[in-house]
Amino acid sequence: MNYTLHQVQVFLKITQNRSITKAAAELHLTQPAVSIQLKNFQDQFEIPLTEVVGRQLYVTDFGKEIAIAAENILNEVYAINYKTMSYKRELTGRLKISVVSTGKYVIPYFLTDFLNKNKGVDLVLDVTNRAKVIESMVNNEVDFSLVSVLPDHLNINKIELMENKLFLIGNSTIKVEANTNDKSILESLPLIYREEGSGTRYVMEQFLRSNNLKILKKMELTTNEAVKQAVIAGLGCSIMPIIGIKNELNNGDLQIIPVKGFPIKSNWNLIWMKNKNLSPVAITFLKFINEEKENIISEKFSWVI
Repeated sequence: MNYTLHQVQVFLKITQNRSITKAAAELHLTQPAVSIQLKNFQDQFEIPLTEVVGRQLYVTDFGKEIAIAAENILNEVYAINYKTMSYKRELTGRLKISVVSTGKYVIPYFLTDFLNKNKGVDLVLDVTNRAKVIESMVNNEVDFSLVSVLPDHLNINKIELMENKLFLIGNSTIKVEANTNDKSILESLPLIYREEGSGTRYVMEQFLRSNNLKILKKMELTTNEAVKQAVIAGLGCSIMPIIGIKNELNNGDLQIIPVKGFPIKSNWNLIWMKNKNLSPVAITFLKFINEEKENIISEKFSWVI
């Protein structure tokens, strides 16, 4: 056998995503390039590693065994790299962070300088909904989580990063009063919701309940991007964090509908379990955040209303 580490990495990513397309996106490769690497890897085994039924890719039992071995191989490679860098007195290791979907507009700015200063640190960033973010933290799969709604049933530490402001958003064709509208306007608009488990949806529903507002018509979509596109297309309005719609506001695709009681405010918090044993990388990152967060907010987020 003469497979390469790159082929091992590609195969493992395919098994994790059960999709060549998704694996290609995560690896920043084209789909044909990933397919070729999978074929070259498969050709070195007499037993199939994957199979396609309909349009769905499945990993065979043998393929699952090879995937476990592939992960172990790559972990050993990472360990070798970390040990080499540690001898050079460089900070090494992995920083694992889970982020709620809208947090992808926030967390990169708190990571860039840290990673640039610490070339030996590998970042693993998982962007998903709030429920899965909390689950990954509880299961000790990550060092930190970024959320805008704190879990009230867990014993956690936190660093407050910045304010999160949510506004009622409509597309450019909606005619709104120049003056601030009464909250009851929400009862007359078709509202687009995020899915269950979303922090944005939680804040939105809390506001509606606390103001005894009855929503007659609603739609549910699973991502922030899907909600944006639906609002732009005129399918309805939504309550969204301003952090994720800067370009659409500047382009005139979306507008803020002024309503009494808005913006709804929460905070972006970096959280971790109190009983978590933080790695040297995680400890150094916390120190960086505490020292630099005000500068980052001032430099990168001064545009936030």
